[in-house]
Amino acid sequence: MSARIWHRAALVGGVLTIFTAFPQAKAAQPTIVAVDGTLCDIAATLASSAAAVTCLIPPGGDPHGYRLKPSDRQALSSADLVLHIGFNLTPSVKKINSPGRVVAVGEVALPGYKGNDPHVWHDPANSAAMVTVVANSMAPLLSPPEQAALGGRAAKAKAVFAALGGWAGAQFSALPSSRRVLVTDHQTYSHLANRYGLNEIAMLDSYTTGGVLRPSSFQTITAAVKASGARVIFTPSIPPNKTLRRISRSTGLPIAKTPLYGEGVAAGETAVSTATLNICTITKGQGGSCDESTAKQLAQRWAAIP
Repeated sequence: MSARIWHRAALVGGVLTIFTAFPQAKAAQPTIVAVDGTLCDIAATLASSAAAVTCLIPPGGDPHGYRLKPSDRQALSSADLVLHIGFNLTPSVKKINSPGRVVAVGEVALPGYKGNDPHVWHDPANSAAMVTVVANSMAPLLSPPEQAALGGRAAKAKAVFAALGGWAGAQFSALPSSRRVLVTDHQTYSHLANRYGLNEIAMLDSYTTGGVLRPSSFQTITAAVKASGARVIFTPSIPPNKTLRRISRSTGLPIAKTPLYGEGVAAGETAVSTATLNICTITKGQGGSCDESTAKQLAQRWAAIP
């Protein structure tokens, strides 16, 4: 999926008046801005042709350091609804100025969450809860028939995420418990780890101060990773950065050849196919296998939501 704007025309029947000789007018189509890539895909899937969805952060973009562009501000200035994850994932949302309602979807979906990892969608159950929040936020903008269709799409979307959650559990359960380890640079997958009993080692968050790799931190990280049962170090980018290469040399562990997409959707992928790609990368990197046939079916079910 790329940074894009969906402009989907929806014809809404006008109210009959005494001027029946004139054709009915087209109602203005609601406009929705989704700041984050995962929310963008969820919003576009739920909206279908009933609303125009504008995505701000493109695939591969960094939500943490994202700055609003003039085109973003223009889109926000006419938005009927603005969606973002919340939990300070994208600090620039504090500068949003929009006439429409601004919804921190993750915070509404997980009102009791007190942790410090804003990447809540990596647990499929959280993504399903976000579907409900997005649908409820979108519904007041639509006509009754469109609301009914939205409800049907939301039900199908939540069913896909439920199936994704079960599939992910099966993939991780097939790994010996000693290899259910996820070594990364920064804390990004705690929601996935907590759901499926993985040991997430976020090296630069857990063993450094401000992400600075001092000699003592480097030694501690090396010892922790060696003792963890990890078979590979997962990277958010290819080629991996200098720090990960240094840790790889000191631990003797290779760096995964496929990156993990922690900040949103991968290029050309959806929220569901990105999730299955990440899970397969983790399980195969840790010496297991992955049911890619079912993963493909889940992605197809998501794409087929009308």
